[in-house]
Amino acid sequence: MMHFLFRRFAVVLALATGTLVATGFDARADLRLIMIEQRGCAYCERWNRDVSEAYANSDEGARAPLERLDLRAPVPEGVTFSSRPVFTPTFILLQHGTEVGRIEGYLDAAFFWGYLGVLLDKAAPATQ
Repeated sequence: MMHFLFRRFAVVLALATGTLVATGFDARADLRLIMIEQRGCAYCERWNRDVSEAYANSDEGARAPLERLDLRAPVPEGVTFSSRPVFTPTFILLQHGTEVGRIEGYLDAAFFWGYLGVLLDKAAPATQ
C-alpha cells in the first residue's frame, strides 16, 4: 500500500512542479511500457486525453504497466534502450529492463493500440 501511495504522491508532485521523472521504476519487472515525454508536447497531451485512462484500465496496461520518463532525464539504472529516444512521445516496451521495441510518435488511438499489440506479441511469454 505504501508503494502505491508513494507512486501517487510522486506523480502529483511531478505534475505540480512540471518535472517528469521515472516514478516507481522496477527494472526487474517482466514488462513495462515507458512513455518518453516532455513538457509542452502536444502529441503527449493528445495521448493522455485519448488513451491514458483506457490504458491504465486495460489488459495491456495490466501486462505492461506504464512508467513515464522525461526526454532529458537519465536512463534509469538497469534499463537498456536500443538507442536514446529523440521524439516525444516515444513508447518503449521493456522486458526485464531491455527494450523489446518502440512506438515513436502518436498518430491516433487505433494506431497506438494496434502497434502496441504487435510489440506485446513480440515479447517473450511471462516466466512463472
